[in-house]
Amino acid sequence: MTVIAVLGAGKIGEALLSGLLHGGHEPGDLLFTERYPARVEELTARYGVRGVEVEDAAKQADVLVVAVKPQDIDPVLDELAPLLGPSSLVVSLCAGLPTSLYERRLADGVPVVRVMPNTPMLVNEAMSAISAGRYATAEHLAVVRDLLSHVGQVVEVPEGQQDAVTALSGSGPAYFFFLVEAMIDAGILLGLPRALAGQLIIQSAVGAAKMLAESEEHPVLLREAVTSPAGTTINAIRELEKHGVRAALLAAIEAAKDRSVELGKAHDEA
Repeated sequence: MTVIAVLGAGKIGEALLSGLLHGGHEPGDLLFTERYPARVEELTARYGVRGVEVEDAAKQADVLVVAVKPQDIDPVLDELAPLLGPSSLVVSLCAGLPTSLYERRLADGVPVVRVMPNTPMLVNEAMSAISAGRYATAEHLAVVRDLLSHVGQVVEVPEGQQDAVTALSGSGPAYFFFLVEAMIDAGILLGLPRALAGQLIIQSAVGAAKMLAESEEHPVLLREAVTSPAGTTINAIRELEKHGVRAALLAAIEAAKDRSVELGKAHDEA
């Protein structure tokens, strides 16, 4: 049985552990690392999974999922470097970090798969994009796809597209939360209680997302179906266009991509 270690049991790391357990993995085949003892005790009590040191995880696990914050990657790689060989599989969930960083710091031949998940992993609705590093094979990608399928959907992309994926779907939930927040504020401005405005908008968002997921129609057609001639919706759309909302969104996502590129370069050139 493959032993999987999650290095860094924050929200995303915990969500992956939970998804793997619900997907049929035994607690004894899972490990995690976490710097805070109280957090180790909490997760062990909740899931029955052992918390270990990074060195122990490297020695015992076949697959090491690196889920630490990008700024914390250096000490983790320092610990892993003398312990890993080609028989290990490293799965990076660190935004912006290229596979070349791992390949330069680890022993020759260690396979690395880069992943950009997003926070809906917390409710098993993640969108994860995976990319193979220099030494990763189709078999390695299949292993990673299977792991992540327990917490959402998975697509494979060339690594050169990962910064765009980070900007679009990695940060994407924040854009939707921002929009919902603004719409709730609009409801309050129009005289609705906050709780009611939230209920109306959240369910509208859930329903619209389901229509997008299940319908084969283009989003433009779905929007046009709500937009009657000389009606309320077209007036609202006109105001959105007048205030440059579409252009602002394009610029925001482009800025997120640029920042992802910067983060990768900063670590890759260090």
